[in-house]
Order: sequence, then structure tokens, then C-alpha cells
Amino acid sequence: MSSTIRPAVVLFGALTLICGVLYPFAVTGIGAVAFPDQVGGSIVEVAGKPVGSALIGQSFSSPQYFWGRPSATGPMPNNGAGSGGSNFGATNPAQIEAVKGRIEALRAADPANTAPIPVDLVTASASGLDPEISVAAAQYQAGRVASARHLDPAKVRGLIEAKRSGQVLGFFGEPRVNVLALNLALDAETGRTR
Repeated sequence: MSSTIRPAVVLFGALTLICGVLYPFAVTGIGAVAFPDQVGGSIVEVAGKPVGSALIGQSFSSPQYFWGRPSATGPMPNNGAGSGGSNFGATNPAQIEAVKGRIEALRAADPANTAPIPVDLVTASASGLDPEISVAAAQYQAGRVASARHLDPAKVRGLIEAKRSGQVLGFFGEPRVNVLALNLALDAETGRTR
């Protein structure tokens, strides 16, 4: 029996040291050197005060701000500790009602806008934490934001283009806009602070 227990205990101790101590320290150290911003949470600061992360969406509901993608995380939207989607299929009655409610909210906030609503403004992602929206979703909201801030719509569209990110490596994904960065640019343009 001791011939079986001793090797098992030694192997357990060795694997604990390698997998539980050495590997995490090595990965954290490499990450801190190679990707210091991401390891630190990609915190966005304004006047030395943290206002959010470039990697996690925030809920904006005021008409003067661009709204991000809906979040299905619980117990509150954009909860990094509760990342996950609703797991509702496209034909699930709860999903259909949620989308209808989001469409109504967008139409109520900007009744003059009759353009088709981009799908990312009414459906949550798998993570529930998306910090970005499509360029089409930003353009859809430009009129409402310009009106609420008393800005020229062309100026707001120019800010969208300035904050637009291209495809990753030139062909992965779609062009997108980080909602927090865009809203901070709007605040800077109009002299508002968060």
C-alpha cells in the first residue's frame, strides 16, 4: 500500500507546484510584460479617475449617449462576474418579447428615426459584456445623440468614424465602435464630465 501512496502524494505535490504555483506566476508575468494594459483590466481614466474598462460594456440609457449592446448577465447588466448570455433561441417567447421591448425603447427614444434597427442593438451577445457595437448601430443612434446634445449630426458622425475600429488583421470580424470611447469623446466635445 505504501508503494502506491508515496508516488501518488509526490505526484500530487509536484503537479500542485507546477500547475497551481509556477504556471500561474509564469503566465501572469509574461502577460504583465507583453500585454500590460490588458492584464491591468484596460481601465479607462478621465482626469485620473477610472470611468470603466475598454473591455467590458456599460449601460447607458440617457438619450445624449450612445447605447451599447443589451446584456443578459445577472443580477445586473454588464456584470463581469456573471458573464453569459440568456441562452434563449430565436423562437423562444421570452427572447421575442425582450427584442420587442428593446425595439419599442429605441423607437420611443427617437420616434423620427424610421431606419431599420441593427440587430446588435436588440439582442444580447453570448458573453453579455460587449463593449462595442457595429458601425451601423452607432450610425442609427447618431441623430438622437446629436439632437439631445444640440450638435450638428455631421459632427457626431465624424466622431463615430474617428472611433471606428477596423477588422482584426484586416479580415476577422466587422468594423466596430467602442461605446465608452465614443461617449467619452462626445463628453470631451461638449465639455461634459462623467
